[in-house]
Amino acid sequence: MNVLYCGDANMADGLIISVLSLLKNSDQPLSIYVLTAQIKDNKRKFQALPDAVVNILNKEAQTKNPDSSVTRIDITRLFQAHLPVANLNTMYTPYSMLRLFSDLIPELPDRILYLDTDVVARRPFEGFYEQSLQKTDFVGVLDYYGRWFFQHELKIFDYMNSGVLLLNLKEIRRDGFFERCRKLCTARKMIMPDQAALNKLTRKKRIESSRFNEQHQVQPATVFQHFTTSFKFFPLIHTLTVKPWQINLVHHELKLHEYDDLFAQYKQVLRRVKETA
Repeated sequence: MNVLYCGDANMADGLIISVLSLLKNSDQPLSIYVLTAQIKDNKRKFQALPDAVVNILNKEAQTKNPDSSVTRIDITRLFQAHLPVANLNTMYTPYSMLRLFSDLIPELPDRILYLDTDVVARRPFEGFYEQSLQKTDFVGVLDYYGRWFFQHELKIFDYMNSGVLLLNLKEIRRDGFFERCRKLCTARKMIMPDQAALNKLTRKKRIESSRFNEQHQVQPATVFQHFTTSFKFFPLIHTLTVKPWQINLVHHELKLHEYDDLFAQYKQVLRRVKETA
């Protein structure tokens, strides 16, 4: 199975936990690709993900299955050649748009599962990965909150979350879907630009069950848990954002302890990364 992540040096904690969760829940060979870049805008400078993180994760993957691999791909030049200028200075980092460049990278296979680095696998995911992609650009799940506020088709709910996407890169390369998304991000400033472009321009998507991208309340059948921002109503209305690497908050705010074995492994890997840095 082929898996894709995108991000900068700050993604390391999430990447480690997410990759370890995939290894825990799959016995199949995994080809994991990490797109990164060094990006500057008017106010900020972002560093690419260092090789040390990927090298150690590659060893972890091959320990589980010798045919697995973790590969880092630096697309700095490619990104700079197609800068999404209208959205470089939004509240979201430019790295949120790296996934929209995946069709331009020949090393990436025709079928690939994109995951945000705050997504954790809880169960085997082969069934989701292996589904038919005929006449489909991507498969995803409705955005838990956004579906109530955004709509692009005649359906009541059609606005999808971009954190878990099964991509048909063969079709996307053929029909130019990501190329259109990149052009929109270049021309128009948007809230959550990558997700907005995907939803606005798609004509060939498939909506799957929330268990493949659970953004709210974990259920026994949940395959992927996505640690997104949620709303709380007691004692006052407020937002709550807890990421997997914020282990104390995962325990105390979310009352989750089922990932403790994963967190222990994450700490070991992180220690090795720091020793080799």
